[in-house]
Amino acid sequence: MVHVLEAESKTEITRTPQQLAEFIARSVEAAPSGEKPFLHLVLRDVFPDDIYAAMVKAMPVYDDYRPMHGRSKASNTQGNSTRVKIDLFPEYIRHLPAGKREVWEIVGRALTSRIVQAAFVRRLAPELEKRFGSSYVRTAFFPIPILTRDIPGYKIKPHTDTHWKGITVQLYLPQDDSTSHIGTIFHERRADGSMPKTTQMQFTPNSGYAFAVSDYSWHSADPVGAEVSTRDSILLTYFVDAGPLRKVRNRAKRLGNFIANEFRNR
Repeated sequence: MVHVLEAESKTEITRTPQQLAEFIARSVEAAPSGEKPFLHLVLRDVFPDDIYAAMVKAMPVYDDYRPMHGRSKASNTQGNSTRVKIDLFPEYIRHLPAGKREVWEIVGRALTSRIVQAAFVRRLAPELEKRFGSSYVRTAFFPIPILTRDIPGYKIKPHTDTHWKGITVQLYLPQDDSTSHIGTIFHERRADGSMPKTTQMQFTPNSGYAFAVSDYSWHSADPVGAEVSTRDSILLTYFVDAGPLRKVRNRAKRLGNFIANEFRNR
C-alpha cells in the first residue's frame, strides 16, 4: 500500500500500478465508440473514483510545469505559456513534493503498461489496420504520458497529428463539469476544403477520448476563455516505435526532455 501524504490530510492509494492498469484497460474495453467524423472512443470513468480524487488533489502548481512546444507553443498577454507540461516518467516528476510524486508515478506507470496499450490497439483495430496492414497487432509503440495544463488564451487550430504518432489519447481532469464546453472538437474535411465541427467531446471529470492517427483525424480546441481557471488533462501518445530511426528518435526525445527538465530545475 502506498500512502500519499498532504499537508493537512492523508489520501491512501490502495492499488498497485498493475491493478490500476487493469482498471484502465477495462474502462477502455467498455468505452462506447463514435464513427463520425472518424472512429474514436468516448472514455468514461477511466480511473477509480479514489484515484481520480487523489490526482485532482495532487495537481502540481504552474511553476512545476515546462512550456509545451510545437503546435501548442503560445503565450498570453502576460507572457505566460498557455500550455505547459510534465512528463509522467519517474525521472521527470522526481522534483515534485513527495505526496504528489507518488500519485503521479503510479498513474504514469499504469498508463505506460502493456495491458493498457493492448486495450487501445484492440478497440482502434479498424483504423490501425488501414494504416499498418493486417500485421498492425505487431506494430511497436512507445507510450509517452504527459500531464498538461492549459490556461486562458490557449487554442489550437484544426490539425492531424504527425505520423510519428500512432494513437492519441486525452484524459480530462477537471474538478467538476462546469467547463464541459471546452472539450476537443473533431472535424470533417470536405472536398471544398472546409472543416465543419462534427463532434465535440465534453470536458467532464474522469473522461476523455482516443483515436488512431490518420490523414483525416482532424481535431482542434477553441480558445480557452477567462471563465476557465485551468484546463488540466493527460495526453497519452503512442509513438510508432518500428525501425531503428523511430526507436532512436523516441528515446532521444525522452532523454532530451529529461535534460531540459533537469536544467530548468537547477
